Amino acid sequence: MDRTDLKILAILQEDCSLPVAEVASRVNLSQTPCWRRIQRLEAQGVIQRRVAILDPESVGFDLSVFIEIEAADHSPEWLDRFARTVAAMPEVMEVYRMAGDVDYLLRVAVGSMGEYDDFYRRLIAEVPLKNVTSRFAMERVKSTTAYPIQRQLQA
Repeated sequence: MDRTDLKILAILQEDCSLPVAEVASRVNLSQTPCWRRIQRLEAQGVIQRRVAILDPESVGFDLSVFIEIEAADHSPEWLDRFARTVAAMPEVMEVYRMAGDVDYLLRVAVGSMGEYDDFYRRLIAEVPLKNVTSRFAMERVKSTTAYPIQRQLQA
């Protein structure tokens, strides 16, 4: 990946709805080479997908919950069951396997404490867990999906 690819990625992750002509203009390319680069980046999996990012409160997901999970088991069978379970739960926005005293960290979006309680009950009914600690966000101070590519371009 060269600097032009990085510039294209920086532009697209801020606004992927821009016409190719606009992206091409910003990176000093003609449309066809720019479009080919975008297609190549998609084919390589660098650009995974293009989506609309919604305001969670506007669509009824006012409560963000960060859930720390300690596993009761560390077998491949348990991990497979856990991964399938959380993948099937639409409230789960992100799942990370962690280093340290917490095994997994989940970010969950729900509309209310009652919805969270329903989620929690479904989760613990599906997978044996040693410990579950939930932390409720009071305010979203910063939220972005854009990686700091500009920093790489300045280096």
